[in-house]
Amino acid sequence: MGLPSNIRGKKRPFQYRISKFSKNFMVYGILFILCAFILLPLGWMFTTALRPDNTPTFTIPPEFFPTKYWHWENFSRALTNRNLPFFIFTLNTLKIFALNVIGSVISCTMCAFAFSRMRFRGKKMLFNFLLVTMLIPFAVLMIPTFIMFNKLGWYGTILPLVVPAFFGNAFFIFLITQYMKTIPVALDEAAIIDGANYFQIYWRIILPLSMPVVAVQVVFLFLNTWGDLLGPLIYLTNTSQFTVAIGLASFATRENPNNNLLMAANLIMMIPPLILFFFAQEKLIGGIASVGLKG
Repeated sequence: MGLPSNIRGKKRPFQYRISKFSKNFMVYGILFILCAFILLPLGWMFTTALRPDNTPTFTIPPEFFPTKYWHWENFSRALTNRNLPFFIFTLNTLKIFALNVIGSVISCTMCAFAFSRMRFRGKKMLFNFLLVTMLIPFAVLMIPTFIMFNKLGWYGTILPLVVPAFFGNAFFIFLITQYMKTIPVALDEAAIIDGANYFQIYWRIILPLSMPVVAVQVVFLFLNTWGDLLGPLIYLTNTSQFTVAIGLASFATRENPNNNLLMAANLIMMIPPLILFFFAQEKLIGGIASVGLKG
């Protein structure tokens, strides 16, 4: 005698739980393997940072863990090096970042406001030209830019790393323009009826509503400034002006390749971007375009 027709072909509760557990185990197992493969360089950095001095880093077969002792003092040694004052390097980097934020936010938001909220002749052509500039490689502009800043007498100062931010950035202008287009035009019309001019509309209405995309801009600026090595390496000549990226690169020398201190400093300098991402992940991952429509 067979099973009733209403439960025929259905899995029993115990069999269903076993099948669901096996599927979840397989999925999480694959994710764990992928995460372990991605985090393998980070784990190698951590174990290398705990090695003693004058220890070969690359061996066959590879050694992922120190054989005798774990030297936790390497982290403090990396930050208290007399020749590499990382506290000063951090202050210099934050100074450049702050000036870039001021210049880039003001210039990019004003240009984006003009492209998204105002009508003028040639706006579409100028916007398309702006997009074309994003396709120009940095290597093409590097030498002419260096010659120009050198002729201005800015070589050896932080001005080449700061002043360009006050003249806008094509990517940020495009990003903010697309966001400002999502803000209802009725807000502008109501403000004009009340007697507001374009600058008042920009400063009091559009800019406060665009804070989500401005937050994304600030995060990108911090990541670019914190990890920028080529720019400071070209224009800065004095150790007191060096940034964090140059300080990290200074550990790797042919005469004394301190890979343990280099990896220790790298791990410490990864903390600020991780903290920033932790607080700004909603703005980066979430849909920032929908926030402007809520107003």
